[in-house]
Order: sequence, then C-alpha cells, then structure tokens
Amino acid sequence: MVSWGWNRAAYSKSTIHFKGADYDFTLYHLTAHDRPTTPINFNNYLKFSRLTIPQTNLHVAYFIKDNLAISFGDDHMKYVMDNDQVAKMKGVITREGKYKGSYNGDMLVARDFLLFEHTDGLNYLNFSLEKYFTWYHSRSNKLIVSGMLGAGTGVLFPKTNVTLLDYERNDRFHVSGFGVAVKAGLLVTLFRNFTFELQNKYGYINMPNIILHKKGIPGRAKQAFTFAELYGTVGFNIPLIKQKQKK
Repeated sequence: MVSWGWNRAAYSKSTIHFKGADYDFTLYHLTAHDRPTTPINFNNYLKFSRLTIPQTNLHVAYFIKDNLAISFGDDHMKYVMDNDQVAKMKGVITREGKYKGSYNGDMLVARDFLLFEHTDGLNYLNFSLEKYFTWYHSRSNKLIVSGMLGAGTGVLFPKTNVTLLDYERNDRFHVSGFGVAVKAGLLVTLFRNFTFELQNKYGYINMPNIILHKKGIPGRAKQAFTFAELYGTVGFNIPLIKQKQKK
C-alpha cells in the first residue's frame, strides 16, 4: 500500500541549548507552531513541481499478514519557533554587537536575535509496526473499513533554517536526532485497490545535533519536545503476490 497526503502538527514547549565559537546559552520553554501552505488550491497542493512544499506525508506499508503490516513513513512537518516571545535565557554571548553579555533572566526573543525553524522539513523518517482491525467488509469487496494501531521509531533529517545573531544560516540536510511515536487511525479501502487513511500520531523527538550555520562556521543546538500530528492520505494497494482463484 502506497499513499500520499498532508498534515497539521502541534508541539510542546521546548528548551533549546545553543553553542558556538562565541556563544553558549539556553532558552527555556519556547513555544512553536506548524506552517501549513496557504491558500489551499491545486497549484499549492497538487501541482507536481510543488508536491513537497506543503506539510506532507508519504506512507508505504507491506502486509506480512492480512491484518499486520510494517511501514515506512516520511512525515514532512514544519516547526516554527514563535518570535517576540519572552523566555528565560541563561548563558553568555561574547560576539561583538548588540547582544554581547551574560544572561540569567527573561529575554525578548526578537527577530534580529534569533529565527529558528525546521521549515524545509522537520523530516521524521520512520518505520512502524501496524495492527489492523476490520470493522466492515462488504461481500463484494467494494468497501472495507478498518481501524489501526501502530508504534514506531525513526530519525530526524531536517534542513534547519536558523538566523542567530548575524551568522549566515545553514542550508543543508543533516541527521539531527531520533523520534518515537504511537498512532491510531482509520483505513477505508474502495474497490480493493483505492485507499483513504486518517491517522493521529503522538510522539517524542530528541535532536542533539542541529546544524545552525553554513559549512565551516561552528554552531550546534539541541532540543527535545513532544508532538501531535493529524494527517490524511490517499493511495492504492499494489498486490505483490497474485491471489489464487477459488475453484
């Protein structure tokens, strides 16, 4: 089964530690949001050259039994730290400029200080084990409705867009950490081959190796947070083994 669709996501507060050649500080309990592509139209969501621009999901499942599957997923979420929020900051900045100094208190996270986004994808590449429960199966096989429970783990492969102080941002994908998640969903199969999925996923992400600046400039961040994701996909079944006809 191969399917493609779109998601919305929500994130818990996150503490982020930043360390480079001339700064070493932590921002506590930062809030963030996702960034769905608007407006919702054919050009933004269905045009082939823009398929990966919105928050998307690729789901590939192989059924090892009629009701048990192993799957691969690419959850292309987007994570955007809220700017102009007040957060506790602790640490030091030795780089010359407006923000040089020692900190241990509240800080306005202004745009000229920090922009922090995983918007070329908070890409969660994951493998899951999925158990399906048939709720309705028509005699003609034209309609099958199933529930699903699953759990899995994977790696984070983002391109993190960060502007910190006046450094030039990173512009490359990298493995930054790992995630674990559980999920529950609904699968509707029409005419044996066409599918519609609606899934709700809850998970934990830990990224100890976030690249901040362009290649050659030292700078890493680390953060961890929980997330909730709701996504829907459409797809089709691909029979790999031809079923034996009944005599």
